[in-house]
Amino acid sequence: MKQLQPPGWATPKGYANGVAARGTLVFVGGQIGWNAEQVFESDDFIAQTRQALMNIRAVLACAGAGPEHMVRMTWYIVDRDEYNTRLRELGTVYREVMGKNFPAMTCVEVSALVEERAQIEIEVTAVLPD
Repeated sequence: MKQLQPPGWATPKGYANGVAARGTLVFVGGQIGWNAEQVFESDDFIAQTRQALMNIRAVLACAGAGPEHMVRMTWYIVDRDEYNTRLRELGTVYREVMGKNFPAMTCVEVSALVEERAQIEIEVTAVLPD
């Protein structure tokens, strides 16, 4: 994998502008902040983010992949203000669960998610090298 950083651009914090990779593609459907039994243990944004990230790790593991294989993440959040206010906590939780693996990322505020209690949904594309 190679991170793509155009010359002269400021270095992004916590994500990559782009990633080039070759290998087996792994697609992780949107994961939310509930546990393996599909039960929410918290309505807190950070707690749900931690659980969603842990769920992503579990799905990646089924393909023999880990966070280091992620090339793209899309985050859907229901409250942009809370996301921005809690960035420091969010960064800490992200690094605890995913390490220092920063794929190309997009974050979008949505009016609601399908599961009423969900505060965040994250989908991932990963590539296992040939």
